[in-house]
Amino acid sequence: MKAISYPVYGDPDVLEYGDRPEPKLGPDSVLVKVRAASVNPVDWKVLAGYLDPALDAVFPVIPGWDVAGVVEKAGPSVSEFKPGDEVIGYVREDFVSRGTFAEYVAAPIRTLARKPRNTSFEEAAGLPLAGLTAYQSLHRSLKVREGETVLVHAAAGGVGSLAVQIARAHGVKVIGTASARNHDYLRSLGATPVEYGDGLAERVREAAPNGVDAVLDLVGGDALQLSPGLLAEGGRLASIADGGVLELGGDYVFVRPDAADLLALTELVERGEVEVEVAAVYPLEKAADAFRESIGGHTRGKIAISVA
Repeated sequence: MKAISYPVYGDPDVLEYGDRPEPKLGPDSVLVKVRAASVNPVDWKVLAGYLDPALDAVFPVIPGWDVAGVVEKAGPSVSEFKPGDEVIGYVREDFVSRGTFAEYVAAPIRTLARKPRNTSFEEAAGLPLAGLTAYQSLHRSLKVREGETVLVHAAAGGVGSLAVQIARAHGVKVIGTASARNHDYLRSLGATPVEYGDGLAERVREAAPNGVDAVLDLVGGDALQLSPGLLAEGGRLASIADGGVLELGGDYVFVRPDAADLLALTELVERGEVEVEVAAVYPLEKAADAFRESIGGHTRGKIAISVA
């Protein structure tokens, strides 16, 4: 099969397009014919070796954890899916080697749900990792409730834009930080935008004079450090970007595969309450360029890889 892989850690220049063996199919997995994948910041962080202390790498590594595709074969113990089913998945194992930037991926069923019927494969591929990150941060860590107010830092990005929509779908008011050029976009999602930079705390307090009930931090650094002072009494704090949140009394969130959560996201999309914005689509052989765009850090929405 054709795939993107890398023989050593490095930057996007070490990514290679070529032939790799088709993955073996375990008893609890399905073989997915990949139609699309998507790029997440964690992909190029794994490529650079930043996660080596936590995840073993079996080289050459095929990158990618997001997938949307069609089931080709089912393992002998699988009853949940059959050939021809359209699925999405956050296909993360406990090591990195057999990723989704390929024509085929062997996906454990715990990582999969049915694809939303009302999306393209490129849109659907942008949902699993970013959507699960937003969903689990809001519902498992922050436990937001209808009528509360949540502040989302970096609300126009891939995770942030989904967090805004998921929160709004559950009756939660959202204040979102973003550059001025993305304010109309956030308003279209139902959020109250505030600009980054000096005076951010004052702008948030103006939007929420009594404080916010929860803060979801997606950038770390200064944004995280000022967040405790913006919380109402009993407010909660979570970050996906900065382990320093633990010293501030908050939760450090690392998303995990969860079929039930992924199905909940599919249902939100099918009800029209959540949409995935695709900023750019690259063919598989141009994955290195997709990585470079993601590294640039100014993308609104998701970067997709088309494999079909």
